[in-house]
Amino acid sequence: MSNSLIQETKRIVAQFDYTDDDLNKGVQEFLRQMNEGLQKDATSLSQIPTYVTGVPNGTEKGLYMAVDLGGTNFRVCSVHLNGDTTFDLTYSKVAIPKELMVAKTSKELFGFLAKQIELFLKTHHEDHFEALVRRRKSTKTPHGYEDENVFRLGFTFSFPVQQFGINKGSLIRWTKGFDIPDTVGKDVCALLQEEIDLLHLPVKVAALVNDTVGTLMARSYTSPGKTATLIGAIFGTGTNGAYVEKIENLQKSVGGQYDKSTGEMVINTEWGSFDNQLNVLPNTPYDAKLDRESVNPGIQIFEKRVSGMFLGEIVRLAVVDLYESPNVSLFKGISSSTNDQKTTTRIGDGSGLFKQWGLDSSLMSTAVADSTPDLSTLRQELDSHLQIHAASVEDAQAFKDIAYAVGRRAARLSAVALAGIVIQSGRLKETKDELVDIGADGSLVEHYPSFRDMIQEALKSIEGIGAEGAERIRIGIARDGSGVGAALIALVAAGMEKKGITDEPADAIPSAGEPTTLT
Repeated sequence: MSNSLIQETKRIVAQFDYTDDDLNKGVQEFLRQMNEGLQKDATSLSQIPTYVTGVPNGTEKGLYMAVDLGGTNFRVCSVHLNGDTTFDLTYSKVAIPKELMVAKTSKELFGFLAKQIELFLKTHHEDHFEALVRRRKSTKTPHGYEDENVFRLGFTFSFPVQQFGINKGSLIRWTKGFDIPDTVGKDVCALLQEEIDLLHLPVKVAALVNDTVGTLMARSYTSPGKTATLIGAIFGTGTNGAYVEKIENLQKSVGGQYDKSTGEMVINTEWGSFDNQLNVLPNTPYDAKLDRESVNPGIQIFEKRVSGMFLGEIVRLAVVDLYESPNVSLFKGISSSTNDQKTTTRIGDGSGLFKQWGLDSSLMSTAVADSTPDLSTLRQELDSHLQIHAASVEDAQAFKDIAYAVGRRAARLSAVALAGIVIQSGRLKETKDELVDIGADGSLVEHYPSFRDMIQEALKSIEGIGAEGAERIRIGIARDGSGVGAALIALVAAGMEKKGITDEPADAIPSAGEPTTLT
């Protein structure tokens, strides 16, 4: 690269350096905000009680259902837990009709969801479904049906809710293109149950599920150890985490009923909003511009530095700054001698480089992974994705350096959240040699090159963990939290019913290790 391009690239890259000192300051602030959220509401880290007071150990058995309304699609699953850390998953997926996303009443949307559950049962569990329907119709109970042996269902509802029980939660607001005003403030589980009952389906909405909690449960079931999984984390389009907390540390008021006998409860941190005040988080000019021009300025500040939705935009803003620097020849000059085309670099009129959100974060993965001598893979992607035609090797190297710096900072910030929870839990001190298990899901941990390795490297530099502690922290992939994870939370809810902890009727669902009576 020319001296000016090298120096200006280094100037930009340096702004994304997140040092060991920064790491430790971040962890201390994360711990402070964690405990603040455990003591009162309306804090940066919401620390939302989930009413889930146990995690699986891999011996659980039974047949459960799960549904996932995460956006424009609705997924219906049945999960058979085999009791040996394995499960069998059957599912169907359907697009939500656009008119139902802005329906006049809740009944239109939730009636459609219940109908999809009915179709799924008839398709995949016809014998079980028909037998139960006949039993329910013939019973003489005051309710008009038997509640025994119904499918327990976990409802993953990926919109902001105020939860006040394991299967109770009112909608705070719609997002993702949904707008049905009469749903706001209503219990979404009750709305779905009402439509299920109108169809006389053998299904009970047993649990309201957050995807991070589902990730935690799925990981704990499929990868059991001497100590249960501590954290379920999402590092993908967005980021959030849930973890197992001691109930004695939960000082704020928690309404509703839950099982206190375990001494623990899963907490949904909502860590995307960590340090909205910018006490310790880095704030480059590119971060600040992204936030100002976002739909929710001043909110989800941590997420805007960590998650896949935003990383590409940070890179784009930084690259544009470099492009606009005087006397810097980025995407402007004659292509290098190693470029076979030997033509002047040209940017197409419709290039995403100059459009908000025009640079997809997946291009960062391509840049970081390209180890070819002339960065040919990256240069081809710059051409096809950003209409940057005949980019030179020097251009591609500058792009790669910036993408790597942004991705590395995101990984080290992710380590702040994970380390804070590990230190808060005391797991490293309570045992000398047992692993601390973390279940993670999302495109960054699955596909971004060395993202987990960079997290592990950062953990070694954090006081209270160190190199020895980092060796005992295992970050494993936990897939399908909205399926098997939601089903497992339905199992937990059924166990609460058996103990008489909820105001719901008991049923015949087995506890851990007992043979199922549902298949």
